Amino acid sequence: MAKPTDRELVDQAKGGNSSAFGVLVSRYQRRIFRLSFHLVRSGAEAEDVTQETFVRAYQALDRFDGRSEPFTWLYRIAVNLSLNQLRSRKMTRDSTPADDPRIEALLTETRPSHGRDPAMATQQKQMAAALCEGIDALSDTLRTTLILVCIDGVAHDEASKILGCPEGTVAWRVHEARRKLRDYLAARGFGGEA
Repeated sequence: MAKPTDRELVDQAKGGNSSAFGVLVSRYQRRIFRLSFHLVRSGAEAEDVTQETFVRAYQALDRFDGRSEPFTWLYRIAVNLSLNQLRSRKMTRDSTPADDPRIEALLTETRPSHGRDPAMATQQKQMAAALCEGIDALSDTLRTTLILVCIDGVAHDEASKILGCPEGTVAWRVHEARRKLRDYLAARGFGGEA
């Protein structure tokens, strides 16, 4: 028996099958959390956003009209909730803590290995921290687009639906975010290797 599609699960959930919605949650919970975490930069807040995303989606099932894919709809809810969370806390963008888990995720190899150059490992960690700071310094619009496309791997056409803007705007935002990150890293001495 083939796995039901996301649309079939939404239709089943609309018909009263709550376990169908549970399958949808299982499929996207980790991705929604990862997206939220990159946006709000706090594990606890990302968990709250993730949970609220699925609560709101479940409450709005009857209003889902199928013009977009269910994952696009869920991502849009998560992006909006994440941005609302940021606005409500009136965040000040201070430095990235040294134990920021995003730093470890950016490093290509975090496990110690024989013959690994400690100076190189330190430099990579410093560059990853600078990259996280650079991402945090971007506007909410650029940061959200960059995270969706470059970190989460969402295609430009899907990102345009999630963000409610033309595909060309998504491409420009990614280009502009990358340019700003290059400039940010270059100003901190990570020009060539970044």
